[in-house]
Amino acid sequence: MVLKSYLAWAVIFDDVMPWRPLLAEIPFVWLIFSLIEAFASKRKMMAYMTVNLLLTAIFFAAIMYYKYYGVMVNYHALEQVNQVTAVSNSVFSLMDPYFLLIFTDIVILFFLFWRNDKVKAWKQKHARKTKRSLASIVFVFSLMVCIFQIVPNRSAMNEIVQAQGMGILNYEIYTILKQEETVLVDAKSITQDRINELKQITPAAASEYHGIAEGKNVIIIQMESFQEFLMNLKIDGQEVTPTMNKIAADSLYFPNFYQNVGQGNTSDAEFVVNTSFYIPPRGAATQHYADKQLPSLPKMLKEEGYQSATFHTNVVEFWNRGELYKALGFDQYFDKTFFGEEDQVFFGASDETLYNKTAVELKKLNDSDKPFYAQVISMTAHHPFTIPENKYKMTLPERYEGTFVGDYIRSQNYADYALGQFIDQLKADGIWDNSLVILYGDHLGLPIYSLDNDDHELMKEIYGREYVTSDMINIPLMIHGEGIEPGTEEQIGGQIDILPTIANLTGFSLDQQLHFGQDLLNQKDSNLLPERYYLPSGSFINNTTLFMPGNSYEDGTLHPLPGRTQDETSASYQEFDRALQLLHLSDSYIRQLPEHSPE
Repeated sequence: MVLKSYLAWAVIFDDVMPWRPLLAEIPFVWLIFSLIEAFASKRKMMAYMTVNLLLTAIFFAAIMYYKYYGVMVNYHALEQVNQVTAVSNSVFSLMDPYFLLIFTDIVILFFLFWRNDKVKAWKQKHARKTKRSLASIVFVFSLMVCIFQIVPNRSAMNEIVQAQGMGILNYEIYTILKQEETVLVDAKSITQDRINELKQITPAAASEYHGIAEGKNVIIIQMESFQEFLMNLKIDGQEVTPTMNKIAADSLYFPNFYQNVGQGNTSDAEFVVNTSFYIPPRGAATQHYADKQLPSLPKMLKEEGYQSATFHTNVVEFWNRGELYKALGFDQYFDKTFFGEEDQVFFGASDETLYNKTAVELKKLNDSDKPFYAQVISMTAHHPFTIPENKYKMTLPERYEGTFVGDYIRSQNYADYALGQFIDQLKADGIWDNSLVILYGDHLGLPIYSLDNDDHELMKEIYGREYVTSDMINIPLMIHGEGIEPGTEEQIGGQIDILPTIANLTGFSLDQQLHFGQDLLNQKDSNLLPERYYLPSGSFINNTTLFMPGNSYEDGTLHPLPGRTQDETSASYQEFDRALQLLHLSDSYIRQLPEHSPE
């Protein structure tokens, strides 16, 4: 148990101080062992083996969950066990072989206890209860140590800091036993004026670009795992994303744009973009909010005569998308049933198949008498990014071969190639020029905590500096349409801002639709972006800074956004408090919405 705790701490906390895992983890182990000694006799060794397996599984789950998500696992993750199974190839691609050493004793002991007669005799000899008094002393002492570690760390906002203070095992028990006392804000008191005040939004005197895309089709293209650093990146003279670079040059391009997703990743991006609400405090939006009558972009556009459809090559059951699409009000969805398994990569058909078949359907919609809203979700550039060789569209330098970063760049180069074909087809069908097109990355692709030393060196080469957290969650946004003057907009934005920006461009009123984002074309002075899940609770982004709390605001850290210096960082307690209020108002409002009627 000592060695297992050292392994988990080294991976998750990067902490190898010899006394800390001993103090944090072993008292909990003693606590359990004292109970076995006090009450078990005939099946004592079986009890030890079972507890050993359970505690080992907790340590291993904590390691793998951290490597994939960068956060602490807890029992709520069991709600997503079917989703984790579906992406098991992605999860286990992050496993270093030495992680499996955590199971060494289990394999050896299992073999010895069931195969070796001498060990069987030893097991029978020691199958007696320890004196209750001794077991009680150990139990009480261990319980007190555990309590003294849990109590002072209960209020810590940063879940990683909290788990390190309590110990991993104590943290897991604490999350199970603690009472969630969420007091919802009365939905009637949650108004747009209140939200705007928290975000410090003042209405623009004149609305720039208002209604310039009125009557146009609206096409959202959500690029899988696409991060900002890929834009205009060249590897030894080779352009990685020529299609995206060209679109950016012909569009309004927002390089200082950030993800607002959580555990649901791609499905969370779909939710945030289509509602302008924040993700829930835990879990995926599709699993906690999909039963509600959600105010949404498809419903807003439908009131103006639009038809709507969404396209994704995975099964619609993945992340409960079928229910989400009903709640959002999409007229129809196209999933694996439509796209089939032709040219399959990872969970579904390739991006080429996605775009080829989607283009046919968009032409049908375009030829009707109604404008359409379509959301197209790419997927081939999905973690772990090991696309088939027949999809390679560029040759990587030797130093990139066999690396996570290299695989990522190659998969994004293919995704960009497939996107280029799609854009060409939209132009040929007369759809491109008759549409407002929005492109953005759905979420990060290269988590800092998943990279090895070689990957970190490659990222340092790409950035010319260390690859940091604010880089990790930085994604691009592009807005293209007739009459929209191309250029680079430097203000801060997030996926939460896409709906109100589209509303302005299409000329539709949001007076009756609550939203937590802001129109990026008319609210340029400031932005406040609360972040969840991938960053500690209480994290937020303002114009210059990514703020992450420690135990509280007071011991938080300020991280400069790309292009900023440490001296330019600033994050006030008022911003911290307002960010938390925004998240709570969003959650309170959605949880009090009526449920949508089942079909």
